[in-house]
Amino acid sequence: QVQLVESGGGLVQAGGSLRLSCAASGIIFSIHAMDWYRQAPGKQRELVATISSRGIPSRDTTNYADPVKGRFTIFRDNTKNMVYLQMNSLKPEDTAVYYCHSSVYWGQGTQVTVSS
Repeated sequence: QVQLVESGGGLVQAGGSLRLSCAASGIIFSIHAMDWYRQAPGKQRELVATISSRGIPSRDTTNYADPVKGRFTIFRDNTKNMVYLQMNSLKPEDTAVYYCHSSVYWGQGTQVTVSS
């Protein structure tokens, strides 16, 4: 069965960095676009970043939500069935559960907490 397993969340001070990882199994990873979403307490889940899959890393395209542009970077390693979210210059408003997503599949989420 399809599994998406996130890791890398934690507690960090404002201005710090974290790298989230998502390990995919049960899908032909290289042909699927991958996304990161987040959900803060009392808020709707929102799309953070997307990376396409064109089979050639240099041709993958990425898109970011406005609040994270210039601070977050999504990238993938098709040889390892992994997608990552590098988060720099973190702000308290980035605090949320972060989810890996592809097609109709979701991971269980990883908590990111940014203290001020």
